[in-house]
Amino acid sequence: MPELPEVETTRRGIAPALLGQRVVDVIIRDRRLRWPIPAGLEAQLSRQTVRTVERRAKYILIGFDTGTLILHLGMSGSLRIVDSGSTPRLHDHWDILMDSGKTLRFHDPRRFGSAHWTEDGPHEHPLLKRLAPEPLGDSFDADHLFRATRRRTVAIKHLIMNSQLVVGVGNIYASEALFRAGISPGRAARRLSRAQAAALTTAIKDVLEAAIEIGGTTLRDYVNAEGVPGYFRQQLYVYERDGQPCRACATPIKQRIQGGRSTYWCSVCQR
Repeated sequence: MPELPEVETTRRGIAPALLGQRVVDVIIRDRRLRWPIPAGLEAQLSRQTVRTVERRAKYILIGFDTGTLILHLGMSGSLRIVDSGSTPRLHDHWDILMDSGKTLRFHDPRRFGSAHWTEDGPHEHPLLKRLAPEPLGDSFDADHLFRATRRRTVAIKHLIMNSQLVVGVGNIYASEALFRAGISPGRAARRLSRAQAAALTTAIKDVLEAAIEIGGTTLRDYVNAEGVPGYFRQQLYVYERDGQPCRACATPIKQRIQGGRSTYWCSVCQR
């Protein structure tokens, strides 16, 4: 599933081709996504100009004159900028054609992505209004994380993946951040010291920023707005490296199922 770095990479990739451009047509080939694409979306977007392209958590927000299109990539979705008139592929579910001759095209084999239209403030939309702080923002800091861990027996990996604490820290980047901070993914959250909370906060920010810098991580489906995979996989220290030597100490990386998801860690470097 595309995580925050992949969504931010996508946002940065599509923004230059959209900002200031006017919609000349909307083509919807299949409305059956995670939620059905709203009836009348074509008319609502017609002739409108793109004013903003932002991100909140794993959502991309495209702001127009009278409302906002809220997009989610789901498990296998991608947004690409293509030439208008280019032949759609299988699973290319919708196009937004701009007056520049470019088209924003949504591709999603599994159809878990979504598109929502709102004429109200987008951050008040039910999908967004209760989201926690952004991990790269100032409000997510060591104090915020340390306070959240007090009296919590849940494993720290589960806690940092909880979108009520911080948004956008998925399985890949949670595993990598915990390695960088030297903390075992199974450690009870309440056992973190303030210094460890500070180290983990820094590690989360660092790993996300590093992934964004080189276009995110492609494990299976993800490609950016130009159709190029992300290359952060080559820099992963633990994720999907079970049995391989730790890049820091050469101990074989371990793997187990934690909360229904695969967890990877080094038993020497992480305590």
